[in-house]
Amino acid sequence: MQLIDMLVHVDKYLGTVIDQYGYWVYAILFLIVFAETGLVVLPFLPGDSLLFIAGAFCATGAMNEWALIGLLLVAAISGNTVNYLVGSWIGPKVFDHKWRFLDQDALRRTHDFYERHGGKTLVMARFVPIVRTFAPFVAGVSQMTFARFQMFNVVGAVAWVAGLVFAGYFFGNLPFIRQYLNLIVLAGIGAAVVPLVLGGLWKLVRGNRRRPTRVER
Repeated sequence: MQLIDMLVHVDKYLGTVIDQYGYWVYAILFLIVFAETGLVVLPFLPGDSLLFIAGAFCATGAMNEWALIGLLLVAAISGNTVNYLVGSWIGPKVFDHKWRFLDQDALRRTHDFYERHGGKTLVMARFVPIVRTFAPFVAGVSQMTFARFQMFNVVGAVAWVAGLVFAGYFFGNLPFIRQYLNLIVLAGIGAAVVPLVLGGLWKLVRGNRRRPTRVER
């Protein structure tokens, strides 16, 4: 419940951190963004809302927007890079060993997909919670070339960090936004998570329908 409260009331907790720790807030935000983008075990961290609200605090003079954007760009780019490298380290083992529980053809199709559309996937994934944590890992597993990955990694990071921080800077302190900020955060989380859940359920249902039924004698 405390975690849920923190995710929903990011503005309250971030204000407390700024008051208590001053300039250390930059390091804390750096670690949060790096962890969300670089560690596949922490996809639940509030990246989007955190950037937006941090931008709103920058507008009040509590933080410097350029210093914040610079640090968070480094965090987002390096986090994705670490995630990709872990995936690329695991990837060859997945392709080289004939694991019975892995579909080698599906892995190769995933690799081909990332070679053709991986760039767009990486950029768009920045704005989708959970997906942005796994996208660089899957890109590494699929053996997407490092140069191609880094190009779209940087483009996506700039669009995500600068876009949300400046959105918060210009709109985060408007009375309407401040009044309904919690609902906006929940709507954003729901808009990102619900389609993923429904997509997973749909694939599960389709998979069950395709299974052959046993004929009783």
